[in-house]
Amino acid sequence: MAAPASLRDRWLGWRNRLVASPRFQRWAAGFPLTRGIAWKNTRALFDLCAGFVYAQVLTACVRLDLFRILTEGPLPLEVLARRLDLPLENARCLLRAAASLDLVRALPGDRFGLADLGAALTGNPGIAAMVEHHALLYADLADPVALLRGAAGPTRLAGYWPYASGAIGDAASVAPYGGLMGASQALIADDVLDACDLSRSRHLMDVGGGEGAFLQAVAARHGALGLTLFDLPAVADRAAERLAQIGLAERIACRGGSFHDGLPTGADTITLIRILHDHDDAPAQALLAAAHAALPPGGTLILAEPMAGTPGAEPVGDAYFGFYLLAMGSGRPRRAEELHGMLRQAGFAASKERPTRRPLLTRLIVAQKDAG
Repeated sequence: MAAPASLRDRWLGWRNRLVASPRFQRWAAGFPLTRGIAWKNTRALFDLCAGFVYAQVLTACVRLDLFRILTEGPLPLEVLARRLDLPLENARCLLRAAASLDLVRALPGDRFGLADLGAALTGNPGIAAMVEHHALLYADLADPVALLRGAAGPTRLAGYWPYASGAIGDAASVAPYGGLMGASQALIADDVLDACDLSRSRHLMDVGGGEGAFLQAVAARHGALGLTLFDLPAVADRAAERLAQIGLAERIACRGGSFHDGLPTGADTITLIRILHDHDDAPAQALLAAAHAALPPGGTLILAEPMAGTPGAEPVGDAYFGFYLLAMGSGRPRRAEELHGMLRQAGFAASKERPTRRPLLTRLIVAQKDAG
């Protein structure tokens, strides 16, 4: 027999029936004290319905290189239409749509210039790379119910990230995602380094380091710190090649392997930058245990990634990363308290969150191994 509904549940049921009533909606839209709330809710609901179109407007701007073109300064519509290779009215449609999304700014004389969001995109190439990458995600989300029921079949994202299905991968299979990983890590590297103190570290190993974007940022700040990159063999080989090209071959050692076989020892600090959330609970717990085993007594683990339940950014962790990782076929976004629990289970004596500049992009937890 079902338990009787609580007073709170009954109140929520009554409130939901009231809000669902078209008659109440019309009244709320006209009553001065509720008009603003009604308008805000109507706009929010429409944005949810139209979000795909907004994303495609952004994709068109990126693919047409609109933001780079406008870094030269505002341009007339006719000039932009020619440079974008679009019919005049279609160019007007795109630019007005982009202006409505605060990507560009409409100016007198039928001219358009960059707005703040468009200008920010020109300084963050990683965002443009993610926008292009989302074509795979859109295809996988064409039938979200089938995806949720596990009936969608092989997804394009699972093929893009071969390790999601347990494949080690060769040079050809890891090449497509190497640059994207690098762009993603570079986007948040300074935020991570601003939030953690490496002054007492002697040697740092970045596990799942991709092609070395994060360690490149570490090397620029900490000239005396020993550095090792650990990733799948094919990825580590690509990292070594890239780092040699930018003069960091002597600074950063690249080692290939799988954490399932254990991690190399010798580092007193290990970093996991946007790695743990890519793995399901069992392998994620195994990775934390491997990090604990590889660290010396008193060693430090730095865990940085977007987290579920981030105040003010709940859709980022819970909606975006939740469905992205579901389509990828591996991992899930976790709340900070879940990660603290996993760290304790792995053997870490203490863990503490450190504030970052942009928690919607990454939050940071520092864990300590018992000094013995």
